[in-house]
Amino acid sequence: MSKVRKAPRLRRHVSVSDVEDGMVLLDERKGRYFKLNPSGALILRALLAGSTPADVTRNLVEAYEVSEERAAADVDALTAELACMGLVVV
Repeated sequence: MSKVRKAPRLRRHVSVSDVEDGMVLLDERKGRYFKLNPSGALILRALLAGSTPADVTRNLVEAYEVSEERAAADVDALTAELACMGLVVV
């Protein structure tokens, strides 16, 4: 299942905006935008709201009809990528 133990939180210099087809994150220090597709936005919104990775995995399985393994891997991968880019802290 998901390896992420703590819920991520946005770094102070990152702002988020919902858009029609997902979400946009702005790294205000670097002036760079990052776009998340609808499933990425679902993952990040839910985690920031306090859902566990297991809860988010179940939501993805229901919303996108993917396997639990694939959904859990997507939650982990997105969280790790955002952390690596300095957008969230886990």
